Amino acid sequence: MKNIRNFCVIAHIDHGKSTLSDRLLEYTNAVSKRNLLAQTLDSMDLERERGITIKSHAIQMYYAHPDGQAYTLNMIDTPGHVDFSYEVSRSIAACEGALLLVDATQGIQAQTISNLYLAIEHDLEIIPILNKIDMENAMIDEVSDQIISLIGCKKEEILLASGKTGQGVMDLLEAIVQRIPAPKGDPEAPLQALIFDSIFNSFRGVIANIRIMNGTLRKGDKVRFFHNNPEKVYDTDEIGILQLDYLPKEELSAGNVGYIITGVKISKEIKVGDTVTHMQRPCSEGVKGFEDVKPMVFAGIFPIDNDDFEDLRDSLEKLQLNDASLIFEPETSAALGFGFRCGFLGMLHLEIIQERLAREFNQEVITTIPNVSYFAYTTKGERLTIRTPSDLPDASALDYVEEPYIQSQIITKPEYIGAIMTLCMEKRGILTRQHYLTEDRVELTFEMPLAEIVFDFYDRLKSISRGYASFDYQPVDYRQSDLVKMDIRLNNEPVDALSALVHRTKAESFGRKICKKLKDLLPRQQFVIAIQAAVGAKIIARETISALRKDVTAKCYGGDISRKRKLLEKQKEGKKKMRQIGSVEVPQKAFLEVLKLD
Repeated sequence: MKNIRNFCVIAHIDHGKSTLSDRLLEYTNAVSKRNLLAQTLDSMDLERERGITIKSHAIQMYYAHPDGQAYTLNMIDTPGHVDFSYEVSRSIAACEGALLLVDATQGIQAQTISNLYLAIEHDLEIIPILNKIDMENAMIDEVSDQIISLIGCKKEEILLASGKTGQGVMDLLEAIVQRIPAPKGDPEAPLQALIFDSIFNSFRGVIANIRIMNGTLRKGDKVRFFHNNPEKVYDTDEIGILQLDYLPKEELSAGNVGYIITGVKISKEIKVGDTVTHMQRPCSEGVKGFEDVKPMVFAGIFPIDNDDFEDLRDSLEKLQLNDASLIFEPETSAALGFGFRCGFLGMLHLEIIQERLAREFNQEVITTIPNVSYFAYTTKGERLTIRTPSDLPDASALDYVEEPYIQSQIITKPEYIGAIMTLCMEKRGILTRQHYLTEDRVELTFEMPLAEIVFDFYDRLKSISRGYASFDYQPVDYRQSDLVKMDIRLNNEPVDALSALVHRTKAESFGRKICKKLKDLLPRQQFVIAIQAAVGAKIIARETISALRKDVTAKCYGGDISRKRKLLEKQKEGKKKMRQIGSVEVPQKAFLEVLKLD
């Protein structure tokens, strides 16, 4: 056990984690040269296409030290995007050390700091690494000073490396062995193993990735889960270690990372964050230091064909195994039928889930406008959780509404401060702190409503700062706010899938945007369509789609005007009748386009 090292790689998005991981795999011969691809650990097509890590990936490597000892290194490569910070928190709970990667060309960015704080909270040994030092625009001294002021280390403790060329990788392996402590734990104690990830395999059932804190697990042992369904007993069909493929072993003892297959076929039975223990000699408490997921953004996901509802449920359950931060519950909508209300960590997370449903499970879905959850207080003093606009009680029974606020850190260059402040003030943000990290990097801290950053905040921040601003946030609390429910009506019929909760000051502009967009998207009918945005009984925005008209006077080529008028009057009567019986169909494309509000 003294020769085991468990560590994770943490960094801001696009600082070169996956590339450096490739070099570590290559230098420890964990992967043969012909199997080595760019981003070897990113197994999903989506990850390769977008060049981002979505899932944490664990792998075991072996390092032959020059002094003759062999070390086992368990590495977990983690995502860098703020929407996947939950994956990072799980990986950190399974490790003793963290490689903190900073891009020498970009310096410290917001997600670097937030992942670092997560690691410090868990008492991890931090090894700072300056990556991409082979680039011409690498600012080695400048970024080293930023790291020193952030974590208070000495300059010689910062390792210089290049994931692309492999420079400094041998020094890094040496530092991992010397600086990261060996795992503590007693192989003779009762079994206590943390499930930090799981995946569904259609042949084997659920495969859970575990980190053994105490005790020893052998093939064939009878085990149970500490929190979820603790009475049920399972057989250990197979255990082993994680390499590029699963490698079966006879036993795993304290300090090691591996996988366990118990033949569980139902995804609900295994929960990420639970503790595995023996049936005969159970541990007295579960593994601590694991945070619960807090979804930030809610959206409805509906099958295009209502007959696919059960298939969609199965697909979501299997996805949830692989992505524990997804939560869902059944929901019905007058416009869309049966579907699910899903909770996501952010807009990128929502996009990725939608894409994975289409690719991995062949599920084409409709997603409603995303929103956040609110608390509504009634005049009777009850507190209701509002996840959809239709949950909001009637205005006569409503006392006030509270909305979630976040604390956001934006790290940028001083020349963009003015534009960023304007953007944040427009989003109802309050500046709480302005702090210069170095003379050309400033950290701005804002408190702002979560609902304001759900849509387009991140994209706008990137464009006004030319990509030089990094953004990270954490929830703070709920605060009272003047929110109203805005309905969209087509010919006086409300479309519940398009209603939204908005701040009173933003209702008019938001309503106008949606009406304009719908006017472009809805196909013209044989009658006039009125698109209205309303708050209560008051109409705040309106667009009109004129009727498609057949030229009924085409056959009149002369004669008295009254002949034409007679035909036009007849057409007018027909249109009137049509409008009473004709309903406006909102096509699938329109729902999806309105969702992408700019």
